[in-house]
Amino acid sequence: MTGTDVQKEAEDSGPSGYAAARLRLLTEETRSGPPRRAALAELTDDWLTGLFTAGAEGLRGASLVAVGGYGRGELSPRSDLDLLLLHDGSDAKAVAALADRLWYPVWDLGLALDHSVRTPAEARKTAGEDLKVQLGLLDARHVAGDLGLTAGLRTAVLADWRNQAPKRLPELQELCAERAERQGELQYLLEPDLKEARGGLRDATALRAVAASWLADAPREGLADARRRLLDVRDALHLATGRATDRLALQEQDQVAAELGLLDADTLLRQVYEAARLVSYASDVTWREVGRVLRSRAVRPRLRAMLGGGKPTAERSPLAEGVVEQDGEVVLARAARPERDPVLPLRAAAAAAQAGLPLSLHAVRRLAATVRPLPTPWPAEAREQLVTLLGSGRPTIEVWEALEAEGLITRLLPDWERVRCRPQRNAVHLWTVDRHLIETAVCASEFTRRVSRPDLLLVAALLHDIGKGWPGDHSVAGEIIAKDVAARIGFDRHDVTVVATLVRHHLLLIDTATRRDLEDPATVRAVAEAVGSQGTLELLHALTEADALATGPAAWSSWRGSLVADLVKRVSAVLAGDAPDDPEEAAPTAEQERLALEAAATGSPVLALRAQTEPPAGQEPSGDPEPLGVELLIAVPDQPGVLPAVAGVLAMHRLTVRTAELRSLHLPDGVEGSVLLLDWRVAAEYGSLPQAARLRADLVRALDGSLDIAGRLAERDAAYPRRRGVIAPAARVSVHPAASRLATVIEVRSQDAPGLLFRIGRALEDASVRVRSAHVSTLGANAVDAFYVTGPEGAPLPGEEAASVARKLEETLRG
Repeated sequence: MTGTDVQKEAEDSGPSGYAAARLRLLTEETRSGPPRRAALAELTDDWLTGLFTAGAEGLRGASLVAVGGYGRGELSPRSDLDLLLLHDGSDAKAVAALADRLWYPVWDLGLALDHSVRTPAEARKTAGEDLKVQLGLLDARHVAGDLGLTAGLRTAVLADWRNQAPKRLPELQELCAERAERQGELQYLLEPDLKEARGGLRDATALRAVAASWLADAPREGLADARRRLLDVRDALHLATGRATDRLALQEQDQVAAELGLLDADTLLRQVYEAARLVSYASDVTWREVGRVLRSRAVRPRLRAMLGGGKPTAERSPLAEGVVEQDGEVVLARAARPERDPVLPLRAAAAAAQAGLPLSLHAVRRLAATVRPLPTPWPAEAREQLVTLLGSGRPTIEVWEALEAEGLITRLLPDWERVRCRPQRNAVHLWTVDRHLIETAVCASEFTRRVSRPDLLLVAALLHDIGKGWPGDHSVAGEIIAKDVAARIGFDRHDVTVVATLVRHHLLLIDTATRRDLEDPATVRAVAEAVGSQGTLELLHALTEADALATGPAAWSSWRGSLVADLVKRVSAVLAGDAPDDPEEAAPTAEQERLALEAAATGSPVLALRAQTEPPAGQEPSGDPEPLGVELLIAVPDQPGVLPAVAGVLAMHRLTVRTAELRSLHLPDGVEGSVLLLDWRVAAEYGSLPQAARLRADLVRALDGSLDIAGRLAERDAAYPRRRGVIAPAARVSVHPAASRLATVIEVRSQDAPGLLFRIGRALEDASVRVRSAHVSTLGANAVDAFYVTGPEGAPLPGEEAASVARKLEETLRG
């Protein structure tokens, strides 16, 4: 029977004919999705039109209006009928009789009905008082009766909505936020509410309302398909259960999947999650745009008055090379060239996460459309920016989602596709696999002060469950994938092995601590053999806790933590050997010795800058290669204050220190005096590098005291205050008395920041200790620095004095 035949049967047979035609339509295997929803709405229109015509004989000034989902022509099998009986108020008694002729047949068929009877003025007044009523009326559609009456109401309601948008849209946003708080996020729930959860059908309707306001619009790519997918799943759920439900319960997911022709319930959930993720992201972008427009409207009159009526220019503050902040978002600088800068997506993402700001939709889409692939292996800057992004805490999630929405994550990490939106059918887990991995990195960022290699911890956190997209033991599969990914992003062979070991054994500590006898030496030895080293054990301990905290509240407790800590202590004792001696001092290169001799002869600093370059990805060297960083060699006659002076000058010139070595150099026989050699790798925060001559001139002034570095840095910070951004873990300063026979080793783990090394160096100078050597490394946004210090006489510091220096240094960095 065709759709026309179905409608004819409904018209000819009254309510019972409508019921039969409705049933026939819902059981047709050849029709589903939008065509079936539209056909059901049309069938219902015809039936209600017949009821209205029969009951409104002689009545003028009345119409029947579909609102809400029915108004959009999207009737699911068990949807409510949302109806408004509109009238001009001229014959209230006849209208009441007509309402009875309409509502009772609907109830008699057991259909859910949401109805009201109002004049246009009453409808507008109620809409002004009740946001939900107004949202329903935005989708008002004429069904029967006086078309002019319906059209007039629709025009008036839309005009009211647009006029009141500055007031009503914040109210709508708050309503969406409250609903999300109650219902959770659709893209992560094992039994989601397709309508009410965040990213569901209610949010899709809210986006339509925002667009109708003409104030802002949602990113439309894929949004209609996502909404259609959620409606299709709801249709199948209604048919499978025979109930008007929007909750996709576990026991019904297989049947719903079969109804949709999908492989299994996991495939169903993954499609639901993908649709919800797109709606959620579109909502985030849209509400940010609404906020920006409303702020602009509020500020514009004042700015116009100040500027004499001219159009204000949006302020742009630089964040990194090619990246600026504008209107509370991170956008690309006007001079940025994504097609020539493959690191730009990671640099922009890291800058946004560190500043606690969202990436603008336009910036992400431009990057996705134009950026070139990274070379294999990645350049050092790309790896550092990834680590910075992962270590930025909670803001990482929003930035990561923006990159993922435009496909940039799977282009950077192709293995991500297998875990994206993958459900975890375990009540302990709160998140899908991909979100769990990001949550683990967020938790691990809190532990970066506990480990000597925070970069390896953060990357292992990102990859520890990457094997869940493959058959078999996910730890075994994950080890293979992690080894490949770590090598591709540029780690050396040793670091690749460590990351792979962490992924392979990320469950080892928690499983052993809770299921094995820790008093049995064989148990502890087996863990020690699997881990292999103290450094890996330290990382695995932090990863274990981060993984459990990111899983959910049931996965970690103080009891579990104490068991794991006890196991780590026992394994550490097995792995412990003799304390390491001082590292051998490498012989100076010819260039280093030349600089040292020149510094000794002139009694002043000598500098050499050498750019590090490589050809673009997939191309042979041609033209002028782009610098990736600069090696800075400085030889300075040994004197107090060298470390803070050099670090301060570099901070003044906005140079970021990536790695640094400071050591005393033995000069050839016959050359008097001693020289400090500094071998550092630096990069400009943004803009071009300063000239070597200018750096040297400022360094000379810093050493003779004529350049007030602290004052200059303070003035700059006051003039251009840095955004607070990420709240990083507090700095941690520790003493390692057994690490050297000739000096006391003070280790600093802190958030990297402009002037950090200057502050450390000045604090050590104020403590009257001499820096014999320094080993500085910046791993993403984390600084891990070791200073070999002695007292004025050249001997290691006594225990109490070393502890006091460490405490004062920690107080300085936390102040």
